[in-house]
Amino acid sequence: MFETEKSTASAWFRQLRDEIVAAFEALEDSHHVGPFSDAAAGRFEVKETRRQSEDGSDAGGGLMSVMRGGRVFEKVGVNVSTVYGTLGERAQQAMAARKGIPGMTDDPRFWASGISLVAHMQNPHAPAVHMNTRMFWTPHAWWFGGGSDLNPCIEYPEDTAHFHATQKVHLDPHGPGHYPRLKEWADEYFYIPHRKRARGVGGIFMDDYCTGDWHADFALTQDIGRAFLPAFLPLVEKRRVQPFTEADKDTQLVHRGLYAEYNLVYDRGTKFGLETGHDPDAVLMSLPPLAKWV
Repeated sequence: MFETEKSTASAWFRQLRDEIVAAFEALEDSHHVGPFSDAAAGRFEVKETRRQSEDGSDAGGGLMSVMRGGRVFEKVGVNVSTVYGTLGERAQQAMAARKGIPGMTDDPRFWASGISLVAHMQNPHAPAVHMNTRMFWTPHAWWFGGGSDLNPCIEYPEDTAHFHATQKVHLDPHGPGHYPRLKEWADEYFYIPHRKRARGVGGIFMDDYCTGDWHADFALTQDIGRAFLPAFLPLVEKRRVQPFTEADKDTQLVHRGLYAEYNLVYDRGTKFGLETGHDPDAVLMSLPPLAKWV
């Protein structure tokens, strides 16, 4: 049961990954005017990642694709993975505490697949961004999660408005209540309690999402993924040509410190990846190449 759904979801996440990687390399190729336009166009370095169970058996893996030092992207990672095996005791406890799933300790098998993306830009006027979508299965329950949120260090209200409006357009066909609910969910999830502020200007997010209708929930997850490129690319195309100062770059580095704090302290995906033994370089690809704390 659910083998068809698993393979369908896994294939979709890989397709989305391929589309995004191609679009980002096209951005690099088309950047002919403005800061860094005289540099070489960036390209993704692709590495296959593999997991092993404690007994040495195959436990899945994926592709880690990272571009460093491009014309537009200072560092961007687009990872896709499909992993499976048995949840360790700590992961079982965390899952049970969050979802209250009965039977987890008796049968702690799991399967998870998804795409995860984080982009840190060369030009501080261009916003950093995060996106992920995923499916999780156990013998006791299944659910989807993910979303995307914008993280500018120099905020432009018109950019924020475009990002949110594009996501709303993609979510509205699934019901008018989805966008406001997922926007509120993102505002809560991407809040940094110890700083008493959000890490960016929000977006959409859902977790542990299961209505019982797999096809409807998967369709919603797909449209969260489809919204990403039209929401983000126009902002980069507009901001990548702007001149910037050393003060602007300093603002960017300080903001990246905030981003790193969130990912290391609160992000569930980071915690899950490390708990289940996934490649730490792939799990931590979200961290910025340079950051600053003052």
